[in-house]
Amino acid sequence: MKYLFIMLLLGWTVYASAQQTKKYPLEQYEELTDNKPHDSSKIWSQVVQPRFAWGSIDVRYPKKSVPKKLLHSTKQVLRGWKGERVHAQAVLYTANDLHQVQLETSALTNGNHTIPATAISTYFVRYVMTDELNKDGKGGCGKRPFTTEWDSSLVADVLDITKQIEVKACTTQPIWLKIRIPSDIKAGIYKGHLTVRGNNLSPQTLAYQIEIVDRLLPPPPQWTIHLDLWQNPYSVARYHEVELWSKAHFDAMRPIMKMLADAGQKVITTSIMHKPWAGQTQDHFDSMITRIKKVDGSWFYDYAVFDKWVEFMMNESGIRKQINCYTIIPWNLQFDYYDEATNRILFINTKPGDSAYNDYWGAFLKDFSKHLRKKGWFEKTTIAMDERPMEAMQEAISVIKQADPAFKISLAGKYHDELEADLYDLCIPYTYKFPDKVKAERRRQGKVSTFYTCCKEAFPNTFTFSQKQHGHLFTRQQPTTTVTCVGHSIVGRNNLYKIRASALGLQATVTASIPVHEAASVSSAL
Repeated sequence: MKYLFIMLLLGWTVYASAQQTKKYPLEQYEELTDNKPHDSSKIWSQVVQPRFAWGSIDVRYPKKSVPKKLLHSTKQVLRGWKGERVHAQAVLYTANDLHQVQLETSALTNGNHTIPATAISTYFVRYVMTDELNKDGKGGCGKRPFTTEWDSSLVADVLDITKQIEVKACTTQPIWLKIRIPSDIKAGIYKGHLTVRGNNLSPQTLAYQIEIVDRLLPPPPQWTIHLDLWQNPYSVARYHEVELWSKAHFDAMRPIMKMLADAGQKVITTSIMHKPWAGQTQDHFDSMITRIKKVDGSWFYDYAVFDKWVEFMMNESGIRKQINCYTIIPWNLQFDYYDEATNRILFINTKPGDSAYNDYWGAFLKDFSKHLRKKGWFEKTTIAMDERPMEAMQEAISVIKQADPAFKISLAGKYHDELEADLYDLCIPYTYKFPDKVKAERRRQGKVSTFYTCCKEAFPNTFTFSQKQHGHLFTRQQPTTTVTCVGHSIVGRNNLYKIRASALGLQATVTASIPVHEAASVSSAL
């Protein structure tokens, strides 16, 4: 995948392409070769003609083997509330090449009542290369310089919005079906069908029906779930080869962020410093706020990008509840600013507790507080921290409170009794628990108490190599948290081919960072 370089000049981020030929977004792409043992040509020869059958949404069907665990009936029976989204998976498998394969859906009807075909979406399920847990089986964190030491496999994961596809001989092609049940529809049994056809594939049709229960699921903004999938707008700009914060950039992000809002997202991710996570992603986060130290030693802060991003997310994407600002404790304790006296970008190397740290952040937070209040966003905003040592966080909290005691603070990290009372939004690792009394008091105060998974948890998790059912286990095993959270939206290079955070079915924790075409579907919650 093409590399793009981000240059910071006078506080403005300028996007430049390392190559001249536009390569992305992809219309079609070749999946990697599956070198795992699979069914032989002798077994595939028993598939006399292409077959189309209903499968299970809980199964990742191997690409190079004749699929098992298919439904014996040609009719799929689904059930859902008004306002809900329901899903099914079908499987096309063939011993011969199929060309220009396309999908077609009918409306769903119940007498004179109809769910239109426009409420139904279909996707070709694509395959990506994944790896495995660490050798001790306790997680997936850490660098892997010798990648051949870890086993790899091809797994069904991405939901591709392409309208047609080539299906090679002796392969399985899963197909994902999503139906949005209208909120005002009459309860009852609705029937329809899904058809697959191609240049050398005669139409094959599967029937299905939905029993719509007379219960109403409210729209996503009203859901009590507190979903916080971190967004990376820089990734979208790089992938679509557009200038950061340009109209083309926002046009590319709009369908992705609306899809995220439709999943129940509550939080806008903002970066208030350069590389808050030390650039661990392919597309590092720049600061959305420009800091300028003037010749007379005073500070000036330019909030233009920050404002533009927040307004877009609120007004055009529909994500309005909370703004998390990362971070005043980065993983690499370097803090940038533009120095007018030297006409250069300079960095301060300092840590929480140092006077230089207090001066740098104290001045900014006082000005930031005024700006947020002027915009009417102060009550929605938190100063966010992520997995930092407790002593450093205590020093940082002190600086925040000195700047404005009313600032809300959020943390994604381990539970500490010493910090809990200062944290409005506390998201702890999945393996940790909130003390019962603390949880009850936080609920009473209207605070946000959630959990998250990352690369440390082996099970349950949402790696691409995880079983799909793992995603169901989070709310079942953590039923006592105030609201259910999250995952991280961080994807590295070659993200169409080898990714370790899952995007298929109920277990998706990655959203804005898998830019297959303009709006790759990432979750059955979407």
